[in-house]
Amino acid sequence: MKTAKSFFEQNGGTYTRVGDYLLPDLAIGEADAQPIGKYGRMRKRYLKETCSALYTNLLLSGKLWEHLAEIDRSCEERMEIITRQMKEREGVTEALKAKNQWEWIRLMNIIQSSAEEIVLNELVYI
Repeated sequence: MKTAKSFFEQNGGTYTRVGDYLLPDLAIGEADAQPIGKYGRMRKRYLKETCSALYTNLLLSGKLWEHLAEIDRSCEERMEIITRQMKEREGVTEALKAKNQWEWIRLMNIIQSSAEEIVLNELVYI
């Protein structure tokens, strides 16, 4: 008696028998397992918690790690650009750092926080 193939099998998926159960053979290839940074991990958590359909689609298509690495790279680049622009606009220079370190630290903390909030809203939480 021939059984109908599941959607998973119709699309090239295979199963392995473990006891009485058939478990799908899912694995992450070495090329997919690239390291991701802070923003990639934040994007992964966001997708998992709020966009489960997109997360599952990216995971099953093998594009999740590529997507997370791209988000991480884009966020890092955007942080550099925004931070540089805000430093110029606020007059935060090496001269200020030499003259008044505490003021420089205070301004840099404000700039970093503001830039990160912008990046998170533009790229991670969309």
